Amino acid sequence: MASITKEISITELAERYPESIPLLLEMGMHCIGCIAAQFETLEQGCLAHGLDPEETVRRINVAIRDKE
Repeated sequence: MASITKEISITELAERYPESIPLLLEMGMHCIGCIAAQFETLEQGCLAHGLDPEETVRRINVAIRDKE
C-alpha cells in the first residue's frame, strides 16, 4: 500500500501519484508546475499556502489508497 509523507517534493508527488493533483488544486495549491515545486517539500508548500501539512498528507494518502 503506497503512502506519502510531508517530506516528499511536490514535483515527485505529482509525478508518482497524479491522482493527488486534483486534490492539491482543490486545496489551493496551484504550484504543481511552479519551479519551486521541484525542491519544495509538501510541508513547505502547505505552510506557504496556509494549509495543515498533516491533514494534507492524510487526504492525499486517502486519495492514493482509493485509486489502488
